[in-house]
Amino acid sequence: MNNLLHKEGDAYYYGRVLDEASAWQYYDVLWNEIEWKQDVVKLYGKEWITRRKTAWYGDNGIAYTYGKLTRYALPWTPALLALKALTEKITGSTYNSCLLNLYHHGNEGMGWHSDDEPEMKRHASIASLSLGAARRFDFRHRTTGETLSVVLEHGSLLEMKGVTQHHWKHQMPKTTKVLQPRINLTFRTVVPLV
Repeated sequence: MNNLLHKEGDAYYYGRVLDEASAWQYYDVLWNEIEWKQDVVKLYGKEWITRRKTAWYGDNGIAYTYGKLTRYALPWTPALLALKALTEKITGSTYNSCLLNLYHHGNEGMGWHSDDEPEMKRHASIASLSLGAARRFDFRHRTTGETLSVVLEHGSLLEMKGVTQHHWKHQMPKTTKVLQPRINLTFRTVVPLV
């Protein structure tokens, strides 16, 4: 498996890890069973309601704060547990939580950021499983500004680990070319803050 990042980080694109039929079956289950909500994010002193919807699932008592919003994990569903087990088998890592994003179309995206909140286990694996519309995913080095992109296909898996979050930012840019929805699952390890 080749590292997408040639320096200061580790990112691996495994391609499709689910066959077409299984990927669509999980997509339908998650679309209907997940408790999707729009986030309220505070930026520059203002509150914004995101267009994309999110959900936070995980082990009992896991909490996660981003955009000054604290979420408490909902209990794992059977579908999420099955996808977590598959992801753990492929990556060789374990995860205690999953942040899900539902993008209704290409006009919903995510700007440049790093998943480096204090609750995140340092240098741990973050595995991103994609269902639905294929979308471009970009990396940008914090110091050099160098960028690279990968298209995340339906049923595919991307893993980021090591010092990636310290040296690279990532985004999912908006596009008018994608009209279909995409569900993204990011499996993570959160360490409760004391």
